[in-house]
This record gives sequence, structure tokens and C-alpha cells, in this order.
Amino acid sequence: MQLSKSEEELMNILWKQKKAFMKDLLDAYPEPKPATTTVATLLKRMTDKKFIDYKSFGRSREYFPLVKKKDYFSKHVNGLIKNFFNDSASQFASFFTQETNLSKAELEELKRLIDVEIEKK
Repeated sequence: MQLSKSEEELMNILWKQKKAFMKDLLDAYPEPKPATTTVATLLKRMTDKKFIDYKSFGRSREYFPLVKKKDYFSKHVNGLIKNFFNDSASQFASFFTQETNLSKAELEELKRLIDVEIEKK
């Protein structure tokens, strides 16, 4: 399952806060803040999709993520590689390094990370 852009925005808030009540979520949004009903709808959809759950405290609910941020984005990056780069990580890496305008320092850091992964294999 996938999250919409507005659901991802809310999910990012929950990943940062780890758990939050509606007021906490609304406070975390930049201005102009969405309506409470909009956030409630997003929370309901995300609960139905099994991305989040909640604990009830009287009439209040404390929401928390069920999916880890790393797992969510890892799945999407792998899907992107499969669907747009013929399942070729090297094609993706080539595109990424050429099209993202990385500095020499950033490219060197990427190289270092790759070298570390090569050592592990």
C-alpha cells in the first residue's frame, strides 16, 4: 500500500514525534494549518491502511506509526528502481549522480558509503 502526499506529510510528523494526540499533530503543521476534520480523515485512512494505530484515552486518541520510515522508503526506492530503471541499481545510481547536481564532496561521501558496503560483502 502507498500513502498519498498529504498522508506522507502527516506520517512524517508521526515518525518524528513517535506518538501524538490530534493537538500535537495539528501543532506540528506549518501555517496555514489543515482543518481538524482533514487530519482526522487522513488518520482514519492511514489506520485503515495499517500504517498507524492508536490507543484510546477517554475520548482522545494517541496515534503511533506501525511502519518504520526506513522500511516505507526502502520499499518505494526499490519499486522506483524496478519500475523506472529496469530493475538496475546501477542505472538508478548513474541517473541519481548525474541529475541531482551533487557536489564533489557529496559524490566522495557516496563513494565512501559504497566502499564500506563492498567491504561488508
